[in-house]
Amino acid sequence: MSGETVCGIDLGSRSVKIALMRRRAEGERLEILRLESLDTIRFYREYGRKQGEKLVVNFEALGLPVVERLVSTGYGRNTLELAGGEAIPELKAHVLGVIYQTGLLDFTLVDLGGQDSKIIQVRKGKMIDFLTNDKCAASSGRYLENMASILDVTLEELGQYADAPVELNSTCAVFGESELIGKIVEGFPLAELAAGVNATIVKRILPLLRSFAGEVLVFTGGVAHNHAVGKLLQAGAGRPIVIPQEPQFNGAIGCCVEGS
Repeated sequence: MSGETVCGIDLGSRSVKIALMRRRAEGERLEILRLESLDTIRFYREYGRKQGEKLVVNFEALGLPVVERLVSTGYGRNTLELAGGEAIPELKAHVLGVIYQTGLLDFTLVDLGGQDSKIIQVRKGKMIDFLTNDKCAASSGRYLENMASILDVTLEELGQYADAPVELNSTCAVFGESELIGKIVEGFPLAELAAGVNATIVKRILPLLRSFAGEVLVFTGGVAHNHAVGKLLQAGAGRPIVIPQEPQFNGAIGCCVEGS
């Protein structure tokens, strides 16, 4: 469908990601026109209204042009379906996003979002196995946000530390905060504390990767912006890691691919 603008919306637990894409001519590659991220609560409060059993999005208020196709996915898609569009499973959206962004057809996807994590094995462009965890925030962006707050650093600064990590053993995000405070009291330097937080994320993911054979890991989700987690994940897994140019918008991009 050349010339039509496709809107992909990933309804995340912490943020809503919106992608606008278009194929100018038949046979040409889809191009990204615009990427937008909004706080989830703000999105629902300011730009969404429930009508019947569906959610109507005010695209004009968002400053978006007329959309010919609308495809959604994500944490919120089972709660409210978007009016005028179709919903696709999260796993499918993320696989399509990776294929578009990297060109890879054989990979293991590690997606660490705001409150959940996903591991998907893909062969010849098809999903053959997956594992998801949305019951615990311990290996997600929410955990990193909480720990950065305790350390009084930005998420960007937190992501700079990977060396000499402090040992943190708690597998629960809530108890992990108490453990980190204990390490602060013991006098460990900020660099080692921050590295310990990043290493803890990786330590929870590595055991899950053992059943997913393959050479290349693709790292997506908001946590992929944390350079230290990427570095530690590559070292721990012993495999090369590919981080797409837009890791946080991968699901929204995949929605556009589905709708194109």
